[in-house]
Amino acid sequence: MNDSSASPALSRPPRWVIQSILVALIGYGLLGYVLSMISSLRSLFIILLVSLFLSFAIEPAVNRMENHSVRRGVATGIMFLLILGAIGGFGVAVGALLAEQLTEFSDNIPTYLADIDTFLEDQFGVEEATADLRTNYEDGAIASYLGSFADDLARFGSTVVNVLFQLFTIGLFTFYLVAEGPKLRRSVCSRLSAQQARRVLVVWDLAIAKTGGYILSRAALAIIAGVVHWVAFEIINLPSALALALWVGVVSQFIPVIGTYIAGVLPVVVGLLDEPSTGLWALVIVVVYQQLENYFFAPRITAHTMEIHPAVAFGSVIAGNALLGVVGALLALPFAATLQAVISATAERYEVDEETLKESRERRGRKERPLQQEN
Repeated sequence: MNDSSASPALSRPPRWVIQSILVALIGYGLLGYVLSMISSLRSLFIILLVSLFLSFAIEPAVNRMENHSVRRGVATGIMFLLILGAIGGFGVAVGALLAEQLTEFSDNIPTYLADIDTFLEDQFGVEEATADLRTNYEDGAIASYLGSFADDLARFGSTVVNVLFQLFTIGLFTFYLVAEGPKLRRSVCSRLSAQQARRVLVVWDLAIAKTGGYILSRAALAIIAGVVHWVAFEIINLPSALALALWVGVVSQFIPVIGTYIAGVLPVVVGLLDEPSTGLWALVIVVVYQQLENYFFAPRITAHTMEIHPAVAFGSVIAGNALLGVVGALLALPFAATLQAVISATAERYEVDEETLKESRERRGRKERPLQQEN
């Protein structure tokens, strides 16, 4: 009887185990729901982040115009018109250049194939190496392929509409963040204590200063790069020198890390299609200017706007790309500069004891120059 009466009690788990399992299942379900909701709203978070970055970049110029008795909303509208005009001008110039080069390349395909045949026959004795390609081109096979490719591009219409909608949304959020910036800061600080509000405003002002400094330094370097490359490209008679100079100036400065290499490819290719020697001269110009920028222009400009260690910049771009892709890579540098400035402004620093450093050098068995005191 004892065995029969004890078996039901042993088969039923304690109540706390059942409650724990239920709580775990409910928590798991809620966590999955929250993660799914965050994933669904990821695009909105990215739009807000980009809008906040752009508002930080535009606000210094709007503040200056507001100080000269221009209404804040009007000043914001003026800045938007200037930015749209600059982007539109750049797009028209570069788009026309690309269309011209693609058309010229397509028209000159028979000439390029004939030159390849001549080279292979003279150097290696290979005859009619590109005969099949010439036949396909003359029969219209390549043109047909290009036509089907154009049809494929037309199917991306919905994607283009989606991108335009996102750009419009970013512009709308950015406009309100800039135009209503003081009201937004006042609303946030009204819910904080005096000390907390002071810290928030310090970080906010640093973010605006560093982001504005980043845009200012990039714009200054882009102008210098554009002017120098324009003059140099005109000297070597590179086709579409002004459009290519604009391309190099903008892309090399506003795309982190790899922007320089992307910017240099187009003028070199255009030069090679015109004359091989022109392409080589374009490559020399791009490489030489990059050295001038790295060791002469950039240090002097960033020292007054946004100074950040190259290793920190490179690491922040990698981290930003891993987290948010291309958007994260573009926003990584101003974010890193802001974080660096916040740490420098708020973290407590101590004087280094030279005797301790001396003892450390002696233990390592080598002499080092004493650490210079920071001003």
